[in-house]
Amino acid sequence: MIRKFINLLLISVIVFGIYSCSSTTEISEERFLPAERLIKKLEANRRKIKTFEGNGVLNIESPELSAKGNFEVLIKKPDSIMISIYGPFGIDLTKAVVTDRNFMFYDVLKNTLYKGSVDQDILKRIFKVNLSFNDLVDAFAGAVNLTENLRQIPSEYSFDDKSYFLTYNDSLSGKQSFYTVNADDLAIQKFEIILMQNNYHFKGNYQKFGSFDEVPIPYNVNVQNDGMNQKVAIDYRNIKVNHDIKSLQFNYPKDAKIVEL
Repeated sequence: MIRKFINLLLISVIVFGIYSCSSTTEISEERFLPAERLIKKLEANRRKIKTFEGNGVLNIESPELSAKGNFEVLIKKPDSIMISIYGPFGIDLTKAVVTDRNFMFYDVLKNTLYKGSVDQDILKRIFKVNLSFNDLVDAFAGAVNLTENLRQIPSEYSFDDKSYFLTYNDSLSGKQSFYTVNADDLAIQKFEIILMQNNYHFKGNYQKFGSFDEVPIPYNVNVQNDGMNQKVAIDYRNIKVNHDIKSLQFNYPKDAKIVEL
């Protein structure tokens, strides 16, 4: 009787061990997404965020400027962003509204309003970093635009049970793109884009994620263009998404000097 009991116990342990191993394997396999599905999920997450509000500390470092201050940002996708930068005791320093076509930038200390059409050179003059309008919006929203990769197969794709790693190589344009994605919540933690011909080396590091409408959004954003020695660091205190933003406008004094650029 005892021998039968021991034999049954051993069989149970062996069966349980086999079941446990197969269950673990199935979970890992279920978590592993094909590259096409992963990119679609990541891009769907980005597009879920229609509006973005945040405040915190903004730090810009470039050969032209080194500055740090409190700020607030409002974003209405796909085409509008407003940034306010404050000095000590919450004093207004600058306000800027940028769309994909036009911009208004008010320098409080100089009581001067700059406005005109948007191009990359204008954005560089305002923010002292070489970013396109879309890159600017994505940086402040802690996002990465993967639209161009929706129909591409990555050159390299791997998974280590904690992260996905994707590499895209475009031999025609000389462009290389690298992405690291957290496997648990599909948060994009790192990205790197290199354009050899244009001395363009743009990379980002996102940390301390919160979940907003089931989308992971970082509280800490660090982006930099190594080719031009430009860095932007954002440390958010508060974030809200998909709240109604009626319009992005600001008031300025009637006696402000207006400069068309």
